[in-house]
Amino acid sequence: MSSSRQLTRRDFLRLSALTAAGAVLSGCAPAYNWLAEQAEEAVRFDLPPGGTPFDFQLLNRLTFGPRAEERWRMAEIGWQAWVEEQLSPEGIDDPVCDLRLRGLNTLTMGANDLYDLSDKLFDDQDRLRVPDELRQSALIRQVYSRRQLFERMVEFWSDHFNISVEKSNCFYLKTVDDREVIRKHALGNFGELLSASAHSPAMLTYLDNQANHKDAPNENYARELLELHSLGVDGGYSQQDVMELARCLTGWTIKEHFWRGDFVFKQENHDDGSKFVLGRLIQPGGQSEMEDILDELAVHPSSARFIAAKLARRFIADNPPPEVVESAAKTFISSKGDIKTVLRVLLLDHAGAMQPKYKRPVDFVVSALRMLEARSDGGLDLHTFLGRMGQRYFSWPTPDGYPDRADAWQGNLLPRWQFALALMQNEIPGTSVQGEFMGSEGLPDLRTSVRELSTRLLGAPLANTDQLADDLSSAGAVNDVEHRRTIAAGLLASDAFQYR
Repeated sequence: MSSSRQLTRRDFLRLSALTAAGAVLSGCAPAYNWLAEQAEEAVRFDLPPGGTPFDFQLLNRLTFGPRAEERWRMAEIGWQAWVEEQLSPEGIDDPVCDLRLRGLNTLTMGANDLYDLSDKLFDDQDRLRVPDELRQSALIRQVYSRRQLFERMVEFWSDHFNISVEKSNCFYLKTVDDREVIRKHALGNFGELLSASAHSPAMLTYLDNQANHKDAPNENYARELLELHSLGVDGGYSQQDVMELARCLTGWTIKEHFWRGDFVFKQENHDDGSKFVLGRLIQPGGQSEMEDILDELAVHPSSARFIAAKLARRFIADNPPPEVVESAAKTFISSKGDIKTVLRVLLLDHAGAMQPKYKRPVDFVVSALRMLEARSDGGLDLHTFLGRMGQRYFSWPTPDGYPDRADAWQGNLLPRWQFALALMQNEIPGTSVQGEFMGSEGLPDLRTSVRELSTRLLGAPLANTDQLADDLSSAGAVNDVEHRRTIAAGLLASDAFQYR
């Protein structure tokens, strides 16, 4: 930022007034029942004809914050058709996002070339280029891509198969993992995704399997494969299963010289004895031992329940109804882990069960950029804000991924308020809020500004719009650009905007 702006007393009071006003709307969460009662009024203020509070809620959940484009598209074709359209991202042109990604050359490079590039750089700061471009690309895609549900699933699987770029050679290997594992299979088949992750040099490095040798077994990856990637902690496996699985994984490692960073199975490092995993005798078979187990894990009933519960938590509620999880799990089994099919049931059959979810820092930042039609290069200054909030891309240190429950994020509001002010005052290099609603000519009065901006950011006007406008006017506010930006910053800091 051009300056490390702190909240002034005047700014804080303005933000507090709007936060309190947001609470009237939300009661600490978006009051979708209240919004339904105000639907006709909301349609008049920036929602397209036919738009409903349910549409806004659904878009808020399945995108990184609904832009005008998504709101008009859903109003045009209906929410079921919109979901189906998003489930086929290959049919959605994405020229603006593609253009924004130009110049991030490391995204398409192989592991060996990424290593060579990093090895030629002069110091630790230069070596950050590879992970920094990966972070920048993630933010750009979430802000600009029209394939929003696909990007949501990329985020979901990046958490599920978490890899921190802060560990060892993951700083360059994760770029390949993101491209060839997560993004390649995000809406594909879970078994293929699980297998791709198991063969990923980034994952093997992150969970120490490159050090898993028949003479010195390392159980780290075997444990997380069962606990976090497939069956779940209550999935019915034992410590003995972990130990035996680690034996099956001996010899799964990465190349260190020619074609550095590629997967390789080294038979000489593999434990050739028979193993007993999940109640089944595993005969000696080299690499095929683990391949067969991966196939079994991919369709195991415990894996189905575990993945279904996580998807329901991400898209439906922090504590999803058991019947929703059961429905998704049955679909997972019948479809043999087809991710699109599971999502189709979850989103089309159970969308009515959605409950408000607290925005994680990435949700908060990206939704602000999208809903205000901001222009951004996704640069490092934005990631500095995300670091203060606790969710810098690809930096969660433990294998469980960034938390997906409200209680993990609700105690750190000040950085969000500081971001809201900096964004609305265009103090973040590479990012600016423009758009007609922030223009300097033909501005509406304060009441109209509050109603317009709250409809844009919250889906409906605030309950006490007129009173709030009168209070701002009494405090000296006028209908100018400065006060419109202050109103927008306050709405971003409001209780209601913290939920999606």
